[in-house]
Amino acid sequence: MGRDKRQNPYARADMYAQKARSEGYPARSVYKLEEIDRRIRVFKQGQRVLDLGCAPGSWLMYAAKKVAPGGRVRGIDLKGLEVALPPNAIAIAGDALTPGPEVEAFLVEGAPYDVVMSDMAPSTSGTPFADQARSAELVERTLDVAEQWLSRGGVWIAKLFMSEALIGLRKRVREMFDEERVIRPEGTRSVSTEVFLVGIGKRTEPAGLSPPASVAEPPRAASPPPPTEPKRAAKSAAAAPRRARRTPKG
Repeated sequence: MGRDKRQNPYARADMYAQKARSEGYPARSVYKLEEIDRRIRVFKQGQRVLDLGCAPGSWLMYAAKKVAPGGRVRGIDLKGLEVALPPNAIAIAGDALTPGPEVEAFLVEGAPYDVVMSDMAPSTSGTPFADQARSAELVERTLDVAEQWLSRGGVWIAKLFMSEALIGLRKRVREMFDEERVIRPEGTRSVSTEVFLVGIGKRTEPAGLSPPASVAEPPRAASPPPPTEPKRAAKSAAAAPRRARRTPKG
């Protein structure tokens, strides 16, 4: 067992993992979000936040604390959460990237959002190229979610395994946002290839809340004029010439 922990750096409880446990967070990833927040000031009181892939719940809990009072945080993950959430946070089990009716209703109920964030990573296969490609796909799909539900001026954050896909992803982020950043927090393990892409100041309104385009109705055919009643025949008395009145003979 001890040898396995030495070989797997992720199995060791480092300083950040120990600190997370002491502060009531289920995972050390909270300090990555804390650093991103410190560097670009992500959260403000009263905001609405959407956390994609929110398990085990550290990002959800941190955001809920930062946007209180008045702010609300919603999380979605394929797995249910096992931690108690603060009153202004809620999470459901489901697929945020291919939402069914229940998840769709959950998204609409809290929309639009001021922040859309994702610490999602694919289940690693041991093949770096395949894992990087799946990670890039997840990031693309979180951008799709941001297009649908993130408010104009909002902030988007997503984790990516470094690869050549970064170039294309950064291009898309620049098209969607006023400002784009790539951040590698200090809390990231030295053996990890992960970075966080950040988009600041979304340029468009959320497409998911746009009213449907009105469809012009085809012109209606002109109604035929109502049938006219046949004119009644003039009374024979009126039509016939009056007979001359005979003058009595004297």
